Amino acid sequence: MKVLGIESSCDETACAIVEDGKKIYSNVVATQIPFHQVYKGVVPEIASRKHAEWILPVVREALTEADMTMDDVDAVAATNRPGLMGSLLVGLTFGKTLAWATNKPFIAINHMLGHLYAAHLVNDIPYPYIGLLVSGGHSIIARVNGFDDLEVLGTTIDDSVGEAFDKVAKFYGLGYPGGVIIDKLSKAGDKNAYSFPVPKIDKRPGHTYDVSFSGLKTAVIHQAAQFLNPGYEATNANICASFQETACRTLISRLFRAIDDTGLKTVVAGGGVAANSRLRALLAERTDIQCVFPPLKLCGDNGAMIAGVAYHFLQRGDRSGWNTTACARVEQFKRGYKNLADFGRR
Repeated sequence: MKVLGIESSCDETACAIVEDGKKIYSNVVATQIPFHQVYKGVVPEIASRKHAEWILPVVREALTEADMTMDDVDAVAATNRPGLMGSLLVGLTFGKTLAWATNKPFIAINHMLGHLYAAHLVNDIPYPYIGLLVSGGHSIIARVNGFDDLEVLGTTIDDSVGEAFDKVAKFYGLGYPGGVIIDKLSKAGDKNAYSFPVPKIDKRPGHTYDVSFSGLKTAVIHQAAQFLNPGYEATNANICASFQETACRTLISRLFRAIDDTGLKTVVAGGGVAANSRLRALLAERTDIQCVFPPLKLCGDNGAMIAGVAYHFLQRGDRSGWNTTACARVEQFKRGYKNLADFGRR
């Protein structure tokens, strides 16, 4: 089964064609970064307008790259949640229209399930495992029992880790996207220069695996001087290295606790922050677990992850109606949540 997958949840217009949830024939991503850099963050109105302008050329390019026409495609999938409402509606509406016009089955896909599936595109990974989903909008630690069956163990109680990276970069005028820039600058800095505070919310009942980044973000932005250690310079590189180290170790501490408590020794990461070099290095230090990352090109938003996970829904016989709409947020990201009837595809 060849699935054409469309992703437009934020500022990338993406389309891919994937066969049987594995074989990638094409994977086209048109990034809007140059249009948002001047604002040091994504402007929703600009994002949706660019999606509307680019969606048809991107889909055509994906078909050309795969040397296919719509006659060769068996089904169409598109992201419908979560994300920027205007951006989601462009890709979802185009996907539904394309499926209807060519008489193909259509399935709407949760963007987060796509990120968790990205590593499966190039690896054979048995269930269950611990999923680490880290992006600009989410920081989630979950027990993953199947492609649409996960139990959320912990999440952020405020900012996501990707959001914290972007806001710190914006405050110091480092540029956009913040996560990539901070990761690069950190290599020239010393992670021991600052002793930034680590949140202690895991000691509160019911928050064993939860994380928090708003306090760390505030400390880095407004109180950095008081956390500078003697003998170190107050440079952007040192701030970036120390902030990145604290943020990654905050995630890792909760993740390792979940590994120890569940007994699961496989970790699968997904989302844009999964490309962070320090996060990958810290995970590699623990030799008793297997860590699986998507290739760097599949960490960010892409159509291949949408087409890949869509295949499994379609194989099960699931379809989305023509009245399927977009949803900016997913309220079902709750601790212990398992029923994905709405979370996964509706």
